[in-house]
Amino acid sequence: MNQVPDILHIDDQIIVINKPAGLLSVPGLYNKDCAYARLQAVHGELHIIHRLDMDTSGILVYARNKAALTAVQQQFEKQTTRKVYEALLIGKLKGNRGCVNLPICVDWPNRPLQKICHVDGRYALTRWQRLEQTEDFTRVELYPQTGRSHQLRLHMLSIGHPIIGDPFYAPDSAKENPRLMLHARELDFNHPSSGERLAFVLPAPF
Repeated sequence: MNQVPDILHIDDQIIVINKPAGLLSVPGLYNKDCAYARLQAVHGELHIIHRLDMDTSGILVYARNKAALTAVQQQFEKQTTRKVYEALLIGKLKGNRGCVNLPICVDWPNRPLQKICHVDGRYALTRWQRLEQTEDFTRVELYPQTGRSHQLRLHMLSIGHPIIGDPFYAPDSAKENPRLMLHARELDFNHPSSGERLAFVLPAPF
């Protein structure tokens, strides 16, 4: 039996997990093994609130009933959640903080890749702050205001510093690194029934 991801919090409304890199959040077209399926097999009814890319690790929350799904999903849509990611970027990033505001859409001929597109793209905003730097890499905190597919990966690529280990947007670095160096480190949202503000922190494993 496939291993169930580590559970950070569980009650009758939600399950919050540490999704490992390399595991899908939800079933794929050809691969049905995912965090959702593994949890559902053990805990029963489960609903998908949001997702992380297969290559990304970190905090992921599922709802255990439809009311909880609606309550938490609306927080993501209204951007009242707080999300912090940590990443290692290729090269030396100039400046201490910045913002990337570039629209994103599917790169249809090259799916599942996404691309920056000012004609068909959807609004996407990412703020970043530098944490650490060497000659070879920069460690940053990323604060996505929106949740577009591959948003953080593509926005960092757009400023000339793709995320280390990215098989799509930095394939040469992926050959040398066993995983994408991107981690969903912090997530805050209101509990769907009590309204209590929940704050989860999961340090980056790299």
